[in-house]
Amino acid sequence: MKKNVWLWLPLVVFVVFAAGCSDYQKVLKGNDYSRKLELATQLFNKKDYNKAFPLLEELVSVKRGTKEAEDIYYYYCYCNYYLDDLISASYHFAQFAKTYPASEKAEEAAYMNAYCYYLGSPNYSLDQSNSYKAIEELQIFVNRYPNSTRIEECNELIDKLRKKLEIKSFEKAMLYHKTTDYKAAIIALNNTLRDFPMTEYKEQILFTILKSNYLLAENSYDNKKAERYKATIDAYNDFIDKFASGKYVSEAQSIANKAKSRYEQYSSISK
Repeated sequence: MKKNVWLWLPLVVFVVFAAGCSDYQKVLKGNDYSRKLELATQLFNKKDYNKAFPLLEELVSVKRGTKEAEDIYYYYCYCNYYLDDLISASYHFAQFAKTYPASEKAEEAAYMNAYCYYLGSPNYSLDQSNSYKAIEELQIFVNRYPNSTRIEECNELIDKLRKKLEIKSFEKAMLYHKTTDYKAAIIALNNTLRDFPMTEYKEQILFTILKSNYLLAENSYDNKKAERYKATIDAYNDFIDKFASGKYVSEAQSIANKAKSRYEQYSSISK
């Protein structure tokens, strides 16, 4: 008897599953919108977002302007989010906050709009458009909801995004130096310092600016050498003023001594 039960069990499971699928398709293709909403809510609460999504997508349009519209759109926003369609999710969360500004869910939706951009921020080596947009949206949220319990979290997310941008800026600038484009390296490294004045790479940046100035001078035409050796000396003074001790000091002093000697030589020639 037990053996027969196990033989029939797969068939019973299949029949139940097929019946469930049939009921779902019947509701999905039908015009009973109350039943669609009931089923969509059940599926959403069961985290079956793939099945809930088409029901909610239809209901968003059909139920617009009704008392159920707010909850339907709220579920629809999160369906996009849980299905990893972050672009659509961010758009709809923003629309929800605009459409229902008095809703108790408006603040949450505004935050989720920004958070979707944060999640869409890629590795620092890739294009950082989403990172800039995420910072912008997070800052808008902070300004709009200054008393929100999410402020601290927003600031932490902004710090993480800025760190990513800082690393990208630094790595890009250092690449110019490594590929011997010293003029571009000097500009890019100074831009990194301007944009991220508290960067942890400050010592290395200032030293690389010094070194790039010296190597640029070394590879310049004679009529450019004096001013570029002078720029090297200025870069050394800026470096040593901030980092009088450290792993780069000895090499920095050696470069500065060479630059001073070369400057004396070429400044007398230019005169």
